[in-house]
Amino acid sequence: MTAQVEVLERETATPVVEAVPARRRWELTAVGVVLAAVFLLPFLVMVLGSLKSRAEILRIPPTYLPRSWHPDNYATMWDTPETPLPFNLASTIIIAVCATALVLAVAIPAGYYTARHRFPGRGVFLGVVLVTQMLQPTVLVTGLIREFFALGINDTWLAMILVNAAFNLSFAVWILHSFFAAIPVEIEEAAMLDGLGRAQTLLRVSLPLVWPGIVTATIFVLVACWNEFAASLVVLTTPENQPLSVALTKFVGQYDTAWQYVFAISTVGIIPVVLLFAVIEKRLVAGLTAGSVK
Repeated sequence: MTAQVEVLERETATPVVEAVPARRRWELTAVGVVLAAVFLLPFLVMVLGSLKSRAEILRIPPTYLPRSWHPDNYATMWDTPETPLPFNLASTIIIAVCATALVLAVAIPAGYYTARHRFPGRGVFLGVVLVTQMLQPTVLVTGLIREFFALGINDTWLAMILVNAAFNLSFAVWILHSFFAAIPVEIEEAAMLDGLGRAQTLLRVSLPLVWPGIVTATIFVLVACWNEFAASLVVLTTPENQPLSVALTKFVGQYDTAWQYVFAISTVGIIPVVLLFAVIEKRLVAGLTAGSVK
C-alpha cells in the first residue's frame, strides 16, 4: 500500500525541474544579446558614419545619429581621384575567389591522402604544413618579391593569388584531414566493392560526407584572402591592381582623412562577407561542431 501511494504521489506531483532550464535559457539569451550588441556596436557606428558629412563626423561632442543624412557618400566615393575603387573591388573579388579555389583544389586531395595513407614521414609532413601557418607574408616579403620578379609576375593578380593560397593552404589541409579521418574506412570499401574507383569514391561518397568541413575551410580561407593587407601593399604597386584593403588607406592622410569615405568603403567591403555568412551559416556551424558529440 505504501509503495502504491509513493508511485501515485510521484505521478501527480507537479514537475518543477523544467523551470530551472527555462530560466537558464532566458539568462543565456540575455547574455547572448548583450554580447551581440557589444560586437555589433562598432559596425553600427561605421554604417552611421558612412551616412554623415566629414564635418559632422569630426564634430565635438560627437553625435551617433546623423543630423543630415548623406547617402550620396556611397555614390561619390567611386569617383574620388585618390583611387579607382571599381577596379579595387574587382581586384579583391578575383584574388579572393581564385585563391580560395586554388586552396580547395590542393587541400581536398592532400587532406584525403594524409587521412587514408600511412606513408613514411606522414607526421613530419603534417608538422611542416602546420609550421607554415606560423609564418606571415611580411616575414618572407623580400624573397617573395625577388621570386615574383624572376617569374615575371610581380604586381599582378597571379602573384597575390599564389601568396594568399600558400599562406592559407595549411589551415585547409589540416581541417580537411580531420574530417576525412573521421569517415569510417568501411564506407569507402563498400563503395569500392560496388565497382567505384578511388576517384569516384572520393567524389561521390567521401566529399558529400565532409561537405561541412569544405564549407568551413572555404569561408575561413575566403575571409582571410578578402582581408589580406600586408602582402598586397608590397606586391601590388599599381593602384588598379590593389584590393580594397589597400585602397582604403589612400583616404587616410597625414593631415586630413576623408572619414565619410573610409566608413562607406568599409561598409561596402564587409557586405559580401556578411551575405556569405548568412547563406552558409547552418553548414558552417555544423562544420565547427562536427565530432563534438558522440
